[in-house]
Amino acid sequence: METEVSVPSFAMPRIGDKAPSFKAVTTQGEINFPEQYAGSWVILFSHPADFTPVCTSEFMTFATREEQFAQVNCKLVGLSVDGLYSHIAWLRSVKEKIEYRGMKNVEVKFPLIEDITMEVARKYGMIQPGESTTKAVRAVFVIDPKGIVRTVIYYPLSLGRNFDELYRVVVALQAADAFGVATPADWQPGDEVIVPPAGSCGVAQERMAGQEEMTCHDWYFCTKKISREAVLDAVLKK
Repeated sequence: METEVSVPSFAMPRIGDKAPSFKAVTTQGEINFPEQYAGSWVILFSHPADFTPVCTSEFMTFATREEQFAQVNCKLVGLSVDGLYSHIAWLRSVKEKIEYRGMKNVEVKFPLIEDITMEVARKYGMIQPGESTTKAVRAVFVIDPKGIVRTVIYYPLSLGRNFDELYRVVVALQAADAFGVATPADWQPGDEVIVPPAGSCGVAQERMAGQEEMTCHDWYFCTKKISREAVLDAVLKK
């Protein structure tokens, strides 16, 4: 007899897909996602459970850096499969009792979604049975102002996220859009960016002649400098 294989109701959204829509209750009231965030970048992220230490460190870090993300027109939305009252009690405990790495009295002001039915978590592929059937993994979706998924990052339950990297992702995506370029490994604002391939050595040489600031190492690898000031001017919220 063949073993029946359980198939998830929803597949994980892919890069370039429209972010799945949902309405939900949160610690900041009801939200209609992603429609009400049109015009802003959004980081939608999940955590396994309230009253857990890795999640606590992450929420304190996100809350402390919320203004930094806001300056690049990026809003934060959290999710776990806990209920609203659990969320409220946990966030109150974090504010009143937890001091970590110089962070204390931290108030989480961005929405934390109640998802006890796992409806939203399943829509976004956050429930991965190989890791847990009852908790969401640490998923991160970066969604652009048009509601399109631009980056997907998954972490296991045991691994806390790197928030410098999440911020870098948002800035790099906006810089790529603004200047029509790509960003190389470990790129930071002010570093060289990658110009789309010219197609041949001859075209690359012609391009170099017309743009002295460009460096072509070969026809497929051309870079140019964009100042940190120019990048930040393009991405910082006016």
